[in-house]
Amino acid sequence: MASLLFTPLTLRGVTLKNRITVSPMCQYSSEDGFANDWHFVHLGSRAVGGAGLVIFEATSVEALGRISPEDLGIWKDEHIAPLARITRFIHEQGAVAGIQLAHAGRKASTQRPWEGGGPIAPHEPKGWKTVAPSALPFDAGYSEPEALDEAGLQRVVRAFAEATERARAAGFRVLEVHAAHGYLLHQFLSPLANKRTDRYGGTFENRVRLTREVVQAVRQRWPADLPLFVRFSCTDWVEGGWTLEESVELAKLVKQDGADLIDCSSGAIAPGVKIPVGPGYQTPFAERVRKEAGIPTGAVGMIRSPFQAEHIVRTEQADIVIIARELLRDPYWPLHAARELKAKVTWPAQYDRASD
Repeated sequence: MASLLFTPLTLRGVTLKNRITVSPMCQYSSEDGFANDWHFVHLGSRAVGGAGLVIFEATSVEALGRISPEDLGIWKDEHIAPLARITRFIHEQGAVAGIQLAHAGRKASTQRPWEGGGPIAPHEPKGWKTVAPSALPFDAGYSEPEALDEAGLQRVVRAFAEATERARAAGFRVLEVHAAHGYLLHQFLSPLANKRTDRYGGTFENRVRLTREVVQAVRQRWPADLPLFVRFSCTDWVEGGWTLEESVELAKLVKQDGADLIDCSSGAIAPGVKIPVGPGYQTPFAERVRKEAGIPTGAVGMIRSPFQAEHIVRTEQADIVIIARELLRDPYWPLHAARELKAKVTWPAQYDRASD
């Protein structure tokens, strides 16, 4: 039986050679937002390793939207050339380069994980004042964010739109809007972080407004033949928070707005939440959104085995598998998976002697 994991998938005018996607994984290795040799090797090796789609890490649309001072950025034109160098190499390997546009909101201005990961106060070196839907800190020790006013909201939408134009100039062929993991757009979606009483808070329609405005603005600037993904946290895992049912409804709306695939993750809006983590624990979210919203989905979360990934695609739980930690451990996981699944793939000529 032929592997479905290694069949092509076409979204708009882009065809992925297989269903394996490199998840956007922060490297915390930039200076002033610039991509460098670390990103070239990290991302390029995953393309050499056989992934169909390589999505660059959460790339900030404005400087104050970075998670850490060392995050990748796309808020100025000078960022384009170093990114373009990497996208060219990825495309030369037969993979597709994608980018995740992001804004961290109240979870910005933090240390790198290996430096502790804690918040950096605005008055400290490298720190800055964060923004959010409401003046509610993410956790103890975090400074109070500034609640965005109408002008600030318009600035955020404009930043995503302008970043989209830079992404196209850098040669990306897939773009993902990050509306998950407790970052700014997710903060507006979740009642746990959004306590506004204006047209951006309260009802479902109001809480999804900013995400839809961003998706619409991005779609207007992104070429019609290139696909647009949106990443959701499909549930907050907290009573009174954002729900899977709301994710299904939002998926229907952003589909109307021009989105082509929902990247289905979960959680991270609040600290200390107990999540029942296990292999494939988030896959049911992708399956439900796919079936009820009628839009392609990506499954994420502890997808480790080639046979597990094959099962997800074969049983139509998701259209692609988006893999993170396994691809950190092994950049050549797709080539090894093809061997296990007896799929016919072409190894790089330089490595072909090891393919049998």
